[in-house]
Amino acid sequence: MKEFKNIKNFIFDCDGVLYSDLEKVFGQVSKRMTDYISIKLKLDIKEAKKLQTKYFHKYNTSLNGLMIHHKINPEEFLDYVHDINLDFLEKDFVLRKELLRLDAKKIIFTNGSNDHVINITKHLGIDDLFDGTFDIVDCNFVPKPAIESYKILSKKFKIDPKESVFIEDIAKNLEPAKKLGMKTVWLVNNEYWGKKDSDKDFIDLKIENLSSFLKEINILQAA
Repeated sequence: MKEFKNIKNFIFDCDGVLYSDLEKVFGQVSKRMTDYISIKLKLDIKEAKKLQTKYFHKYNTSLNGLMIHHKINPEEFLDYVHDINLDFLEKDFVLRKELLRLDAKKIIFTNGSNDHVINITKHLGIDDLFDGTFDIVDCNFVPKPAIESYKILSKKFKIDPKESVFIEDIAKNLEPAKKLGMKTVWLVNNEYWGKKDSDKDFIDLKIENLSSFLKEINILQAA
């Protein structure tokens, strides 16, 4: 953990990192993606789901595949799929406490939309604690793990990758961060897509709880 003592920039993925119950949130998003594809491309639900999954695996986001092959309007898509109910999400006072104590720049890096991040962080009670969000629009709709998006993020927020750490639940998204010199932290999960490549050496640290990890960092930095 000592190598994290002087980290100046903490970069967080949103879904599956800032909260743990991915299915309750992204399950809703995924269903609305299927509905959108079904309506737009005039497919039955089963075929729409199959196409959604195919594009996700091939292009890292379903949206990316839809833009390439069907000229889908990305803003319309993002507005539709992120119109979900998050009333079940409770304020995370423990995470808020540790984020407040963290003496570093804090950025959210997501393949989703800024509106989705705002919705999530407001429900968690942490929306006022970040220095900015870098979403799929900011990276010109080229999703993680395309390394160019990480470079654009670093330039936008004027950060040195070698002074930064990236925390993700999808292991393969950490590889480009490592190539740029960032420390990499994988939040352990059993999602098929999340744990793929989680045995690779581009992961510096594996954690099971974000708040506990930040608490350790805060203790280390205060020493």
